[in-house]
Amino acid sequence: MTDYRPALLEQFGIGADTAAEILIVVGDNPERIKSEAAFAKLAGISPIPTGSGQTSGRHRINHGGHRQLNAAIYRTVIVRMQHHEPTKAYVARRTAEGKSKRDIIRCLKRYVIREVYHLVKAQPATAIPLQKAS
Repeated sequence: MTDYRPALLEQFGIGADTAAEILIVVGDNPERIKSEAAFAKLAGISPIPTGSGQTSGRHRINHGGHRQLNAAIYRTVIVRMQHHEPTKAYVARRTAEGKSKRDIIRCLKRYVIREVYHLVKAQPATAIPLQKAS
């Protein structure tokens, strides 16, 4: 895995299990990942408006999508909220603005999926050639 996308493991909060889940989803669904928004929708992290047609400006997370990928991104967000100083500062600032913890996690998940999308799209997906047994 470190040979294929080493930049994933360099990101704070993304361990081998999370990077593996991301690569599995990217490898299984290359035709569905045409943009950052499509990748977020595939992960179940795309924002959708709350309410029935009202324009309150509030959003919730789409609960569809790949649940294991969503869980991997959630783990990354929780690790960053506990141990990553810039994320801690962001959480404090957004809490002071009146945002709920749930809304803050939603925003952070969207940020992480955006970061991951740019890491996995940086190199074109190529098949790893299989070696023939002689």
